[in-house]
Order: sequence, then structure tokens, then C-alpha cells
Amino acid sequence: MEAAEHNISDILAPGLKVVFCGINPGKSSAHKGFHFAHAGNRFWKTIWQAGFTQRLLRPEEELALLDTQCGITMLVERATREATELSATELRKGGRLLVDKVLRYQPKALAVLGKQAYKQAFGVGKVEWGRQPQTLGETEVWVLPNPSGLNRASQEELTAAYSALKLALDPGSS
Repeated sequence: MEAAEHNISDILAPGLKVVFCGINPGKSSAHKGFHFAHAGNRFWKTIWQAGFTQRLLRPEEELALLDTQCGITMLVERATREATELSATELRKGGRLLVDKVLRYQPKALAVLGKQAYKQAFGVGKVEWGRQPQTLGETEVWVLPNPSGLNRASQEELTAAYSALKLALDPGSS
């Protein structure tokens, strides 16, 4: 399935606190037309448990994220069964396009969901979870675990990582 064969689009606006950047749409998300739409994906549950949303949103309610000052984009638009099917070239190109988007919208933070994708997209050798040393303009860069059901991180680990970002953005919100 090529990028033109799905209706998933960025959820971006000026003034956002965070833009979550997935790697690419899975086949299920591409078919349904919404970000993180596969039943096994834990994104919506994780951002709710971390306090980014007041209730558990469904993928088809993704535009409601703008009301919470959150957005979503992706590194690569091509849908695959697994992110491992993407080439290093696709990820590097996606990284360059992502930098352009972030510099245009300047959210407080960009959260790239996955270490390996971040390394390849940004040409970084070693990455730790959490806030990264570099910024994109005024935007902090964070690397958080990917919420895909294929990722072995537990729900508790996901929620803790995303909660750290939430606390950094809203220090009084614990």
C-alpha cells in the first residue's frame, strides 16, 4: 500500500505542547484511515493513562487531540505490516521531512516513538529514552517507547515513559 492509498493525515497546528511521531502506519491503520488504529496498539490507552487526555479516545476521535494541545505525525507514510520493512533511506528522508514540520509548527516537544527509528531518521548512534540533548528550534526532542503491540514494553513502562514527558511539559500536573 503506497502513501496515496490511505487517508491518514497529520494532526498538526500551531501552539501544540507535543507532537507524537509514529514510525509509519500499519496496514490496519491504513485500512481504517486513522493513526494507531490497530486493536493491539496501546497509544490511545497510554496517552490517557499518562494524563494527556481526560478520557480514553478511540482512533476515529483523533482530531480531539488538538483540544488537548497534542498532535500526531509519522516518519514515513508508507504502510507496512511491521516498521522493520522500512529502508534506512526512507527513514532518513522521513527524518528530514519531520524536521521541516517541527520547525514550521514549533510544538514545545516532539516525541519520536521508537529508538531504532529515531537513530536511523536522525543519524544518531546512541540514544537513551527520554529527553534528547538536541532541540529543533525551540522544540525539545524526546524518544519514547513505541506503543505497538509488537513492542515488548509493558503497559506500565509505556505509561511511565509518557508520564515523564507529561510532567516535563506541565510540571504542576502530577
